[in-house]
Parts: sequence; C-alpha cells; structure tokens
Amino acid sequence: MLKAALDTFWSEKVWLPPNTTWDDIAPGPEKAVVYADSNHVFFPIPLALVFITVRYLLEKHVFAPLGRSLGIKETRARKTPSYPKLEAAYQKSANRIKDIGALAKATDLSERQVERWFRLRRNQNKPSTLVKFCENSWKCTFYVCNFSFGLFVLWDKEWLWDIDQCYIGYPHQGVTNDVWWYYMVSSAFYWSLTISQFWDVRRKDFWQMFIHHIATIALLTFSWVCNLHRVGTLVLLLHDCADIFVESVKAAKYANYQKLCDSLFLALIVVWISTRVGIYPLYIIWSTSIRAPMLLPMFPAYYIFNSLLCLLLLLHVVWTWLILQIAYKTIQAGQMEGDIRSSSSEWSPPATPRPPTELLSAGSK
Repeated sequence: MLKAALDTFWSEKVWLPPNTTWDDIAPGPEKAVVYADSNHVFFPIPLALVFITVRYLLEKHVFAPLGRSLGIKETRARKTPSYPKLEAAYQKSANRIKDIGALAKATDLSERQVERWFRLRRNQNKPSTLVKFCENSWKCTFYVCNFSFGLFVLWDKEWLWDIDQCYIGYPHQGVTNDVWWYYMVSSAFYWSLTISQFWDVRRKDFWQMFIHHIATIALLTFSWVCNLHRVGTLVLLLHDCADIFVESVKAAKYANYQKLCDSLFLALIVVWISTRVGIYPLYIIWSTSIRAPMLLPMFPAYYIFNSLLCLLLLLHVVWTWLILQIAYKTIQAGQMEGDIRSSSSEWSPPATPRPPTELLSAGSK
C-alpha cells in the first residue's frame, strides 16, 4: 500500500514534462549529463545538525565573548515575587489569564497588581540581549558566507545572466559539484532554522517565519527532484542578499551602535525593496509565469512551484509593510527603533533594585 501511495504521489504525469520519465533524468554513467540524484534531498537533514552544532560553538566561543566586549549585558527581567497560586495559573495559561478577581482575593493583591505580576512573569522568560545578539550574528555570518559562495558558484553560469537558460533544454540539465554544494548547504541551513526556531528568540512573526522556512524547504526539495535547480539557485541568491542586512541591523541595534544601525537600516530598505519587491516579482516571478510557458511544455508540478514562489512574494509584501512602518517611526524618532520583520515589545528591568511589593504596587499607580 505504501509503494502504491508513493507511486501515485510521484506520478510522472504530475512532476515531469510530457513524454519524460523518472528514468530519463536518473543519474547514471551512461548519461550525457550529470542529473540530480533525488535521494540527496535527505542529505541536508543530518547536515542541519552539523549547522546547529557549529552555531552553538560559535555563539558560545565567538559571538558571546564579542558581545560582552561590546558591552552587551546578559541581564534578564527581574524575578517576580513568589505567589504559588499565581504561578499555578501562569503554568496553565501564560497568555490568557482567567478569573483575575478570584486570584486577587486569594493573594490579597489588587487586580492591577495581579496583572502586573503576570506581565513581569512573561518577561522573565524572554531571552537576554546577548542571546539575541548571538543569534543574529550567527545568521548574518551565514548569509554573508552563503551569498558570497552563491555568487562565486553562479558567476560563470549562463542562467545567471540569461534566465531563459533555466528552461531551455529542460529537464536535461546537468548539476555541477559547486551547484550541488550550494543547494545542499542552503537546504541544510533552512532545516536548521526550522528545527531551532522552537527554542530561538520567539518573535511575533513566528508562524510567518515557520511558513517561510517550510515553503523554502519544499521549493528546494521538489525543485531538486524535478531538476529545476537553476531557478532555485537564483531565488536563493536573491534572498541571501537582503537577509545579510536584516540580521546585521538587529546585531548593531543590540550592540548599541546606533549610527551603524541607522546606516545599515537605510541600506536594508534599498536592498530589500530592490530585491524582494523589485527583482523577485519583476524578474523571477515574471520569468516563471510568462517566459517558462513559452519555452517548455507545462506540467502540474510547475504550477505548484510557481504557487510556492508567489507565497514567498506574499510574505515579502507583509514584511515590506512592517519595515516601512519602522522606517516611518525612524524618521519621526531620529533613530531606528523596534525589530525588523517583527514588532516585539521588550520589557526593561528597573535601573535600581526595588522591593517585591513595590514592583507590584507600581502597576496600580
């Protein structure tokens, strides 16, 4: 039954152009070109674990010491006073607290004091500035390296300069070793982000980013199986370019380098808009939607790929709106405030220690 289900799912009528079989694009010594091996889609998963390990080592031994040398503090929100009944209610539902009046009576606090206790308790779980700096430094480092590697790999490839070459001769297009590594490394990184996202800094756009990672992995996986890797490499290169500035702006903000942060933010706006809402829809999406049907016979899977590319475009539009909102606030405030692609409110602990009762009573004033 499993084999029948897999055969149905991987139907050649769905995933390949007309008059093409899986055997036609299967790798083999007698083939004129080196085809992509579909079994290699599993290679990025163990490689993702390597990325997670490398990230842990870099954050602990490189980025954390660097952050401390820049004066970034590891301080977290102040611990809340001990109220077992409030803690039990928090453990049941951290975001939706019911019966605040009953909890106030049970603890001899006012309702405002109970609400403030829960607000402080939520902030207690938020990561320190140093943790966030390390995360962004790791991502920025990867994007710089991967974008540089991608540019090196694609510089002499004909489809970088003529996107029609992504479709001419398809599906009989060979895979070189450098393109293989570019695809595997990029896929492994997005696998690592998908896995680590559940313990990384949780921002308000958690699910948008999760959908983004899943859509990216699906695009990379299915495009590899169907030998559509040429378009995939262009999408990867375009995305890595803007992500460098996304992560560097955050790292500069956490390091309190305000002038550098503002300069990088200005560069981010230019690069993001020109790549994500300029080149991506007007060059990539236009090519996959208009030029591709002119150069090769369409098949069902191609519409799936194009839908995923359009889904990424929709996310780009949402994030562009958030970035422009921050840009507007920046002009008003005179410096970059907030977080790129996510407006997460952060609680800052008081500058001097205060008694537990004062911390609670401050909320009722």
